[in-house]
Amino acid sequence: MIKIEDKIQCSGCHACYNICPKNAIEMIEDEKGFKYPSINKEKCIECGICEKTCPIIKNKTIENNPIAYACYNKDEEIRKNSSSGGIFSLIATNIIEKGGVVFGASFDNTFNVKHMLIETKEELEKLRGSKYVQSDIGKTYEQAKKFLEEDKTVLFTGTPCQIEGLKAYLKKEYDNLYTQDIICHGVPSPKVWERYREYRKNKDKKEPIKINFRNKDNGWKYFNLKFEYQNKKYYKKNQMTDLFMKVFLQNLCLRDSCYKCSFKKYNRLADITLADFWGIHKILPKMNDDKGISLVIINSTKGKELLENIKNNIQMQKVDIEEALKFNPAMTKSAKENANRENFFKDIQTEEFDIVAKRYLKRPNIGLSILRKIKQIIT
Repeated sequence: MIKIEDKIQCSGCHACYNICPKNAIEMIEDEKGFKYPSINKEKCIECGICEKTCPIIKNKTIENNPIAYACYNKDEEIRKNSSSGGIFSLIATNIIEKGGVVFGASFDNTFNVKHMLIETKEELEKLRGSKYVQSDIGKTYEQAKKFLEEDKTVLFTGTPCQIEGLKAYLKKEYDNLYTQDIICHGVPSPKVWERYREYRKNKDKKEPIKINFRNKDNGWKYFNLKFEYQNKKYYKKNQMTDLFMKVFLQNLCLRDSCYKCSFKKYNRLADITLADFWGIHKILPKMNDDKGISLVIINSTKGKELLENIKNNIQMQKVDIEEALKFNPAMTKSAKENANRENFFKDIQTEEFDIVAKRYLKRPNIGLSILRKIKQIIT
């Protein structure tokens, strides 16, 4: 049976949970809010399939020749409501129009993040946009396999570990499966996100009706976290001032495995990789309009097919992948663990979110802050 001796060894991908033939595995939340497999020894038959399936234990490597593009959706409204260039929406729409289904991360009705499937274009809004919280995969691998066996086209999207978890669970290739991952900074704790939402509720005295991690009211380069309320009231702050975004970007609340990620690599199993194209102002300055540009990396023949199917609806230009990754190092490099992380998680259990966050967040260098503001003015 699978044993987690070091939490760095588990990304929480749910592959073992989905594949257990006796449903002997539960995903149990630890004190930090991350889920790990727990074995019910009374149900377990010690078949070992969980251990054989784990994508970290059985880490798979491939050789491919990834190709990179700078892209954005010609539909300005969809682009505005997307985290970067609105490419996911076009890919997903194409799959749905062909009678397929799409899996991805969505908010539930209390703004927890969970993986779900959609079958109509009207539902696409649920999956659009970044969710800076680890999503609960649940039994979606099992659901995806059922559709695949029924010969239905499936697009499965997620973090690199979730895509490798799906592939490990399926154990064979399907012609009707398409996969898309992201360049991932790391996944924040659902518990920390919950504590932050409690803090916002107490602060704003109301429940949100919509949350957007990457609102573009002030442009793409700002990580605007926006809570919308009834009567057109809202809270909106960027990554320099919002406490949750600062905690996330200063690596205080990421999963243990994110600091030594097994899936940060150049050669990926996903057919296509999407990301914000940071550095576009250096590489293709004429394309940089502060509305959002996607870095699109094609990893397979299927990935090439996905891009080909939407080419009439996008502006795109091929770029040197090595040059692009200089500005997007999270493709291959893990986040550096914050020295205050353990204390942050310990204190967040009992104290108010804002008090703990302010205690452990690094104070910005004043000179660096001034330089950033000057750069924002002149660029």
